[in-house]
Amino acid sequence: MSTERKTIFIVDDDLTNLTVGNEVLSEYYNVFTLNSGPLLLKRLERHVPDLILLDVNMPEMNGYEVIRCVKEKEETQSIPIIFLTAQSDTESELEGLSLGAIDYISKPFSPPLLLKRIEVHLLVESQRQELVSFNNNLLDLVFDKTNTILELQNAILKTMAELIDRRDHSTGGHIDRTQRYMRIILDKLVKQGLYQRESSSWNLNLVVQSTQLHDVGKIAIQDSILQKPGKLTEEEFEKIKGHTTHGEEIISEIQKNTVEQKFLEYAKVFAGTHHEKWDGSGYPRGLKGEQIPVLGRAMAIVDVYDALVSDRPYKQRFTHEKAVAIIFDSRESHLDPVMVDLFMGIADSFKESL
Repeated sequence: MSTERKTIFIVDDDLTNLTVGNEVLSEYYNVFTLNSGPLLLKRLERHVPDLILLDVNMPEMNGYEVIRCVKEKEETQSIPIIFLTAQSDTESELEGLSLGAIDYISKPFSPPLLLKRIEVHLLVESQRQELVSFNNNLLDLVFDKTNTILELQNAILKTMAELIDRRDHSTGGHIDRTQRYMRIILDKLVKQGLYQRESSSWNLNLVVQSTQLHDVGKIAIQDSILQKPGKLTEEEFEKIKGHTTHGEEIISEIQKNTVEQKFLEYAKVFAGTHHEKWDGSGYPRGLKGEQIPVLGRAMAIVDVYDALVSDRPYKQRFTHEKAVAIIFDSRESHLDPVMVDLFMGIADSFKESL
């Protein structure tokens, strides 16, 4: 027998059964006797025992009614319940077991048998609780480990994106800003129920995180072009345009070596489509209208806004108000009209996030 004293409730409307049960069990357990179902339910509001011995046939509430009430409440539903009954028909036992009882003990009960059955069931319950605790601890460890890996992954990606950002002297801080803008625009898009077919499958945290790689293809562009202080020649601009397809290729190579595909799928969309235009005049593929993925259309707004409010070698930054006006004028030419209308309602949030 365990040295730890467990608590047992005996519920029976027969005083003799309560007295005998108390005498048999009190040497080993803390025993409380109750003569009705309602008294048990009242007592359970203050004290949860380790096991309940419950009479089936009681006048005010029978055992089946009582066990239903016990099992309905989260705080009490895991308490092991053994039915005490003078009945021995299979149908009654099946009903009790189906309601959550763990065993039946016939009355009048044999003290040694009662003690042994209780000992076995308390041991099983103790092992069950240990297993639950172990599983919870294991889940916590897995969660912590997963978070650590995700944080490491994010730190590596952020560092790589920042290195690319620093190579292009004209876009300092672009990566951080585009993440903030993307969070604002996608949160609003989801809240308004726009593009539900596409957005219903998004993991927004991964989507926003993956924007870091939208310009990853610039790693393949020469410093002399990225860092050129003046306007690019037509040939140089053609090479710059290649950063979209280079980005897709780089992300495809990463995909071959990792099981984390969703994040990279989002990143690939951003890398390959953020310079496409609603009227089909963009690059690299000249996609038009709804041929452009929704995330690419959202990134186009974000990318254009940041370019307009930032200094570039070929221009000074525009004011927020001027940038908003230019974006509105680009509705149905460069930019998705639905996205522009959405942006117009949250433009002040972009300004606050500058």
